[in-house]
Formats: sequence, structure tokens, C-alpha cells
Amino acid sequence: MGSEHIDEVSGISTTGHEWDGIKELNNPLPRWWVITFYITVAWAIGYTVVYPAWPMLTSATRGVLGYSSRRDVKNELAAAEVAKGKFVAAIQAKTVSQITADDTLREFAVAAGGAAFKVNCVQCHGSGAQGSKGFPNLNDDDWLWGGNAEQIQQTIAHGIRFASDPDTRLSEMPAFGDIITTDQIKQVGAYVASLSGPVQDTSLIELGASVFAENCAACHGENAKGNRELGAPDLTDAIWLYGSGETAIAAQVRAPKHGVMPAWIGRLGAIKAKELAVYVHSLGGGE
Repeated sequence: MGSEHIDEVSGISTTGHEWDGIKELNNPLPRWWVITFYITVAWAIGYTVVYPAWPMLTSATRGVLGYSSRRDVKNELAAAEVAKGKFVAAIQAKTVSQITADDTLREFAVAAGGAAFKVNCVQCHGSGAQGSKGFPNLNDDDWLWGGNAEQIQQTIAHGIRFASDPDTRLSEMPAFGDIITTDQIKQVGAYVASLSGPVQDTSLIELGASVFAENCAACHGENAKGNRELGAPDLTDAIWLYGSGETAIAAQVRAPKHGVMPAWIGRLGAIKAKELAVYVHSLGGGE
């Protein structure tokens, strides 16, 4: 072995390794650091023995303690089901009006219904229940079939124009393109548009009012305020499901679109339908 070489600048001995004139100092790690490192290695080895750790072909090592995070989660979920059992039983036994009148039950139903809404309803009504073209906004106070808790529950449970449910909400606006003339459609479109805003040709309004009285008032009412028994919308409030303005209204008169909503009671059950009804009612537009 050669004699020990001391670095002239730092005064520390070198290892004898040198790269491009740069010499490696012989600076051992502090003893406390080395001891800590070995402790962590021992801890890691012990951990893999005691707890599940090493992946195998079809499973993993179980560990000598037999701990299972899956089992813990399963137990916690079971405990949660037991804890909420009394609330679920109460919701099953009570009407939605009784649920909304009970602060504790309403809070539970809103939380459960909100979770169900995010899974089943946001695809059409949006994450904030704001709706979109052809899908109603559930935050406002405009309801085709009524906005109290029972009416909302009926709509959720049995749907709209859902053929396989005998209790579904059902009504359809005729295609007036096969009943009245193109000019009359234009006239009634102008009249209906004028009920909530300005129109381009005001001379059509009076003619459209006559067309409306003869063909539309039977469902929408003489004052065009709608009829919830038939799901006929209020035409005076500037809230439009398929678009506003004379052109969009005339298109709906000519060949109306008929939305369909599933009957959720068959998919989610009566309890979840109640919870959804309470949640939707709580959004602010419920009556």
C-alpha cells in the first residue's frame, strides 16, 4: 500500500481515487447517520415480515400479524351501514314531506341523495343541476310537473315518457306542422315569443294570439301559464327547454321534441328515490 495522501487544501486524507485532477476525499459518514441507516434497514425487513408486503404471482405475503387493510375497510363499511340503518328505516317509513320537516332526516337524505345524484343524474342535468338544452335546470322555480317534494319524488320514481313504467309522467305535444299552416306557425311563434320578450315583426302577434287560442290554450292555458297536470310549460317566464326566440319556438311548434327520463325507482329503489327527491327539493327551486 502507498503512503497516505493528505489533500493540501482541506487537510483531509484522500481515498487514492482521482479524476481529471480531482481527488476524492476520505470523508466517512457520521456514525449517527450510519447507525440510523442500519436501523431503517432492520425496520424495513421487520415490517415486511410482520405486515403484507411482497407481491407474489397471484397474491402477496400476508405477514405474521395477518393484517388486512381490505378487511378493515369492510368492517368500517359494515359499521357505517349499521350506524345509518335507523335513518334509512325512518326514510322508508315516512313521506318525503315528513322527511323534509325533520332536520336530522333531511340532512341525512340530502347527503345521500346528493351522492346518488352525482352518480346517476349529472350526465343529463349537470354537476350543479343547472341542466342544459333539453334537460331542465333543477335550481330554478320552473317545474313542468310541479316542484313540491311529492311531485319531484313522483317524477324521479316513475320518469317522464318512460314506456316500461305504467305510472310514468306522460303527455306529448302534437306536431302542428301537420295541423296548421306554415304562416300560422310563424304567427304563433311570434305571439309566444312576445309573452316574454321583443319580437321582430309585431304585426304577427295579434294573428298568433288567435292561432294560440284555437290550438294551444287547451294545454298551456288561455294565459299561457301552462298546466302541470299535463306537463305543459309556462310560456311567459322566459325559461325555455329547447331554445328561445321566434325561430326556436316555431321549430318546436312544427315538430316538437319530447324528452324522456328513466324511471329510477326500478334501478335505485324507493328509499333512494326519496333521498334524491329531498336533495333536488333542497337545491332552492323546490316549492
